[in-house]
Amino acid sequence: MFYSIRHLTQFRYDSPVSESLMEVRMHPRTEGGQRCLSFKLSVDPRARVHLYRDYLGNSVHHFDVPGKHTELRILAESFVELEPPAELPQRLSPDAWKELDELVGAGDYWEMLTPGQYAQPSEALDNLIHELRVERREDPLTFLRELNAGIYEWFDYVPKATRVDSPIDHAIEARKGVCQDFAHIMTALARHVKIPCRYVSGYVLPRKDRDRSGSGASHAWVEALVPGFGWLGFDPTNNLLACERHIRTAIGRDYADVPPTKGLFKGSAASELSVSVRVVLADAPPAPEKELRSPAEWSTADPAPETPPEENIRTQQQQQQQQ
Repeated sequence: MFYSIRHLTQFRYDSPVSESLMEVRMHPRTEGGQRCLSFKLSVDPRARVHLYRDYLGNSVHHFDVPGKHTELRILAESFVELEPPAELPQRLSPDAWKELDELVGAGDYWEMLTPGQYAQPSEALDNLIHELRVERREDPLTFLRELNAGIYEWFDYVPKATRVDSPIDHAIEARKGVCQDFAHIMTALARHVKIPCRYVSGYVLPRKDRDRSGSGASHAWVEALVPGFGWLGFDPTNNLLACERHIRTAIGRDYADVPPTKGLFKGSAASELSVSVRVVLADAPPAPEKELRSPAEWSTADPAPETPPEENIRTQQQQQQQQ
């Protein structure tokens, strides 16, 4: 299956700012059954965009806009091919927990087993562990399926019920949240029983009237290590195993590792963030002559004016919450 993805992010400021520094994680990964066939990142005001890969293999584009501006627009356009995942068995062997422990003992999974920035141990988390009876039973795959369904049933999906920087306690106590909250909660609960689990940022093609997650924002789910199958994706927002409709852009310990945008600017302005995401099925990949340009071919705009020295105030850019 082929997908065309358009992700537009706009920052508007109520007075001029300068020296915007930005990291962008919107480039779909190429691995397993997913291939990113083309990617283009456009920035206004124009800037030279650089690319590096972080230690988890995520593509990170970064740029700076030194001159004064009252708006910053970032448009990421991708074309991705996905293959359906392999069919999974109904359950694993009785020795699967032992196999998982041996796999973890022989590998480097420490970071995906320890508490994350957004999922610290707390009384609220302990109460949820008790309510959902989060303990090893059956086999790891059965446990993860039941946990995925349990989070889906326990929590209401309510857009804007939490903020981008909310710890999971807010969603747990209110019993409502968005995909970012549910992914953090499942990550914490899986790690509680010593299953390595990581946060996934990306997109999903929604099914009309069947999925709770919205179509106008990026999405989040988790991947857990399962013996014999490696990293398997679970989407507690929609009670799904990740499938050919889930498009991965970045993986991390939690949201702090994978925000679609993260940056700073100099100035004292208030900022307003708006995000628009469109994911559509496509019939075929783009023709080679129409493939999008690489970052090396992008150029900068005219030299920006100098910034007055008295405006030495740095403000963190708003980050976009995953819905």
